[in-house]
Parts: sequence; structure tokens; C-alpha cells
Amino acid sequence: MPIAIAPKGEELLIRRVGADDKIKKHLRELGIFEGSKITLLSSDGGNVIVIVKEGRLCLDKALAGKILVA
Repeated sequence: MPIAIAPKGEELLIRRVGADDKIKKHLRELGIFEGSKITLLSSDGGNVIVIVKEGRLCLDKALAGKILVA
């Protein structure tokens, strides 16, 4: 399921990042890659706020739709 509709507050495993190589590389540098853990804090208004490792990130709706979690 896309991260935007995942349950809030639960640690989730990233299964797939469906983006081009340049975006995948940037996300990997931020700690978002297949097999890593992520927690959804908020998905109000289209933007998504997540916790990755010890930091918080805000992702736009289009990018968040490309991150699939389980």
C-alpha cells in the first residue's frame, strides 16, 4: 500500500520505491529505500510527514504515492 494510506504511528517496512534513479538515489541518502523502516506521522492535505531513522521528513503527494510499504 502507498505510505499515504498506511496506518499512522506504526513502524512500516518499505517494500518498493517506484521512482526514477535520480529520485531513488536522493531518497536513499535520506534513509528511504527498500527494506528500511518508516513511520507515518501525518497524511493531511496531500503532503505526508514521516519519521525515518531519527528525523522527520515531509514528502509531497506525488512522491509519497511512489513509496509502497507493508
